[in-house]
Order: sequence, then C-alpha cells, then structure tokens
Amino acid sequence: MFSRLLYWLCVAALTASAVLSAAEVHKDRMVVVISLDGFPAYALDDPRLPIPTLRKLAREGVAAESMQPINPTVTWPNHTAIVTGVDASEHHVLFNGLLTRPADGERPSSEPWRDKSVMVHAPTIYDLAFEAGLTTAQVDWVAIYGAKTITWQFAELPDPNGPIEREMIAESIVSADQLRKFEDSSQAWQDEMWTTAALKILREHHPNLLLFHLLTLDDMNHQYGPMSPASFTAMALLDGYVKQVVDQLESSGLAKKATLIIVSDHGFRGIKYKIHPNVLLHDKGILKESANGTTGDAWVVSTGGTAMVYINNPSRKAALTTELREILNGAEGIDRIYAVDEFSELGLPTPSASDQAPDLMLAAKPDNVFSNESSGEYITPTSGGTHGYLNTDPKMQSIFLAWGAGVPSGVRLKSISNLDVAPTIAQILGLEMKNVKGKPIEAIVKSAQEKSAK
Repeated sequence: MFSRLLYWLCVAALTASAVLSAAEVHKDRMVVVISLDGFPAYALDDPRLPIPTLRKLAREGVAAESMQPINPTVTWPNHTAIVTGVDASEHHVLFNGLLTRPADGERPSSEPWRDKSVMVHAPTIYDLAFEAGLTTAQVDWVAIYGAKTITWQFAELPDPNGPIEREMIAESIVSADQLRKFEDSSQAWQDEMWTTAALKILREHHPNLLLFHLLTLDDMNHQYGPMSPASFTAMALLDGYVKQVVDQLESSGLAKKATLIIVSDHGFRGIKYKIHPNVLLHDKGILKESANGTTGDAWVVSTGGTAMVYINNPSRKAALTTELREILNGAEGIDRIYAVDEFSELGLPTPSASDQAPDLMLAAKPDNVFSNESSGEYITPTSGGTHGYLNTDPKMQSIFLAWGAGVPSGVRLKSISNLDVAPTIAQILGLEMKNVKGKPIEAIVKSAQEKSAK
C-alpha cells in the first residue's frame, strides 16, 4: 500500500512540475495543428501554386519564411520534435518506427506500430495538456500509437471498434470492412477519411488540442518529384482540406477560441540516382550470404538523403569503424561521413544514450538517395523525390502558419525552428513545457496573452 501511495505521489509531483497551476490553464482555448506532410517552404512563394486558403491564412495571421526541421529530416522524428520541443538526441525517434536489430546479423528493420511509451523518450504537449485536465485528440499523428493521454482519436490505422470509428460506421460514412482494409486503400481516400474524422471530432467533441496529419503530398512528391503536376494537384487538395477545417471552426463559433497552426515536417528534393552502400559492404566481405540470407557485422540503413551505419559486432567495433570509413569515404554520391563525436552538432543521440543511435552517419550529395539493397550495382538511376538530407539544406525547410484566436494579423517571421511549436502551443493553453530546446514564438504568445488579459 505504501509503495502504491508513493508512486501516485511521485506522479502528482511530476505533473505539478510540468504544468502551471490549474487556475492558469486555459480550458476555454483550442489549438488545432495540421501537418501537411512534405510541404516545402520554397513552394509557398511559387505563384503557380493553387492554395488560396493557405495564402489567406498567411495574410490574416503569422507566417514564417521557413521552419527548420531536425535531423533526420523524415516524418516521425520531426512530428515528434513538433510535439516535444526537443530533437532526436532527446526524444530518440530516428526512423518512421522503432529500429530493431536482429541478433544474428540480419538486416535491421523499422517497426511502425510500437507503443509511444517505447518510442518517445520526452514529454509531449498532449501529455501535459491531458495531465492538466484538457481534452486531446489526434488524427493520423505518428509515434503516438497506444498513447494513454489522447481523449479522442482516429489513428493512422483506424480501429473499427474505436469510438470515433463506430460513430462514422453508424453514420454510413465508412464501413467496418473499409477500415479493416484501410492500409491498402489509396492515399487520397485515406486523407479524405482522416479529414472527415478530424471535422467530426472538432464539431462534436471540441478538444482543447487536436493534432491532424495529412499524407497525400508526401506520397506524390516521392513518386513524381516535388513541384511536379501531381505535386501541385496534391497541394490544391490539401488546401481544400484546410479550408474545410477553417469553415468548421467559423461555422461552429469555435474560431473565437481556436488557434490554427499549419506546419510541415520537412521539404523535398528531386533525385536522379540511388546509391547502395550495402553493395560496397557486400563486395568487401562485411556482408555475406548464409542459410538465413544476407548477414554481417554492419549494415547501412537509409533515411533518404542520409543513412545510418550500425555495427553488429561490438568486439570489432573500433576496427570495423575504421574499415567502414575507408570503404565509404569518397564513394560516389556520398558527401560526408559523420562520427559519433559529431552527433551532438546534428542533434542525434549517441549509442551510449540510445539503442536507436547509429555508429556512423552518411550524408548524400544532391540528386542522390540512399537505398538499403545489398546486391546489384552500387549506383542505379531513379526519379521522383525524397527528403532526409541534412536539416541545413534549404530544400528541406518546412512551413509554419498560425491563424485565429490570439494570433496577430500580417506578421512575417524569418526562419524559426520546429522545436518552437510545442512551447508555443503550451503558452496558448496556459501550460509550461520545461527543458525544451525550442522557445515560444513571441509574436503569437504576446498577442495571446494580451487577448486573455482583456
């Protein structure tokens, strides 16, 4: 009994230290975050882009010239940065899932459907909001599976037995069979269902915080390349979905208390070549064929424009590190190799801090993308687009717009960091995020505080 009491006292103490007093929590406020996956900052300035709603929100609210993502510039690490205010060196999300490394030297793989409690190693804004008595919601957010601090959800893979899903089935919006086959449907249809669910949650449940993620543009940019006709069509579609959210907030009267934040997780580059570092490792005997397939003492795992190198044989780590550098240094398409002592400047965890951390990181030259194959040619032609390049790359910069309650009109910011988003949301909701690397965006926070004081 005493140990159980002590546990709950500790939980209460941690909660009290994470949020402000209940009297200061703004239970009458709402923040809606929409993430338009793969929307590059450079696209917003293109006059050919059919995005009247986003341009309207930029005119009437706050718009940043660009928003810098974290490394690696891929979806799950950056969505986690947006809700934690810290980079991968602290939240430990490096892939679109949890990296697992087989003990027998087989190829590492990324498992997406792992609990948030296992993947995310930092407090999130939705954790703090829930603990402060606010209601939270998510639609297709990532690295959030199994989170116990979400009040309402329609997940990336919807559950036909979930409350929101059951309501949508009862209303003949979608069938249980369609939800069971959700992963096999088109990306455009998935975005339509996610938007329908988000509108339903806003209309019927009025959460204090909604996190909402759309994927069509990322899908089109990968397949056809950024700023292609398919990309423009996808951006027009997303603009229409954003308009539906704005219309819902205005028609329901929620716009008077809701702050809408539009972000993306990363930008995009066009690509011409695939480079296959594991082919070089195979040629040098580090990877070998066995009864179980290809196994070895080290593997290179792609994150698009960067790649992580993992050494499986700890007894030979020093020698293998030297050998790998000799193999990969100067290889066509590889721009630079980063060692563990350089990870801090990249915002990456070290192997001593996280089992997700690599032993080396590779950066590709423009036009090149890393691939995981270990057989065939080292370089092969390709097309389309990708991300994952270093977060200092101008093409990797993402978007930030804010509009609605407490947001000043016509404010233009220079480049900000996506680490600033979570502490800004916290301030709007009357919460406080401690030990974050980002800072509240002053123009928004100051305006929101002045509005609350009136």
